[in-house]
Amino acid sequence: MGTGALLAFRSLRLLRIFRILKLGTYKGESNKLQKALFASKTKILVFLFVIIILCTILGTLMFLIEDDSAGFTSIPRSIYWAIVTMTTVGYGDIAPQTILGQFIASIIMILGYGIIAIPTGIVSSEITRQNIANLEIHTLCSTNCSAENHALNAEYCYKCGERIKI
Repeated sequence: MGTGALLAFRSLRLLRIFRILKLGTYKGESNKLQKALFASKTKILVFLFVIIILCTILGTLMFLIEDDSAGFTSIPRSIYWAIVTMTTVGYGDIAPQTILGQFIASIIMILGYGIIAIPTGIVSSEITRQNIANLEIHTLCSTNCSAENHALNAEYCYKCGERIKI
C-alpha cells in the first residue's frame, strides 16, 4: 500500500490541468457529445456486431484459403488477422500468399476505410439532429408586440401578424 497507493493518489493531481487550461468552459459541449453518443448507441452497437460477424466470416474464409506457411494456422489467428487488417493497423506478421487471399485482403482493407467513416457519420447526424431540435430564433416582431421564439421559417408574427424583424 505504500508507494503504489501514493503514486496513484499523486496522479490525481493531473486533474488540475482542467483548471489550468480552463477546460471547464467546454463542459456544455462535452455534454452534447455525450448525449449524441448515448442517443446513437444502438446504431453503433448494431454496426459493431456486423463488423464482428464480418471479421469472423472473412477470417474463417482466409483460414480455408491460405496455408499454414502464410501464418493462418488457426481460425482465431485468422480472425485476428482480419481485425488487424480491417482496422487498418496491419502489423505484417501474417500476410496472404495466394491470389485469392490477396484479393480478399484488398476488399477487407477497403472496407476498413469505410468502417472508420460510418460511426463518425452516425454520431455527426445525431449531433446535427439535436442542434436542430434545440434551435430557437429569438426574433422580435415589433416594438408593439415584442413576441419572441418564432418558428424557424416564420416570416410573420404568430401573435399580431406583423412582419418579423431579424
